[in-house]
Amino acid sequence: QVQLVESGGGLVQAGGSLRLSCAASGRTFSTNYMGWFRQAPGKEREFVAAINWNGGYIRYANSVKGRFTISRDNAQNTVFLQMNSLKPEDTAVYYCAASSAPPTATSLVNYWGQGTQVTVSS
Repeated sequence: QVQLVESGGGLVQAGGSLRLSCAASGRTFSTNYMGWFRQAPGKEREFVAAINWNGGYIRYANSVKGRFTISRDNAQNTVFLQMNSLKPEDTAVYYCAASSAPPTATSLVNYWGQGTQVTVSS
């Protein structure tokens, strides 16, 4: 099992920044990829960003390219999502994900965090 704990969500004005963190514990060696998804009220959970263990694979959803940056610290078993130039449409619960394959779809995710709320006011 892998446990994922997110932190760093909150309320921010449009144009502002937030940094999300996700600490992984347990059998982390079983998951080469980590990523972020988000789910807005009334919408399906959607892919945001993903990274592999050495940073050689990084993917972003088109909606966040150029504004969000994913990174990881393997020594701390932590993945980060730096979110800049935030927009009201970025408002959602953000979920950390871990998987053995690139987590670009919810069906590919092996483990989920509990989620952290990000609210962007206009």
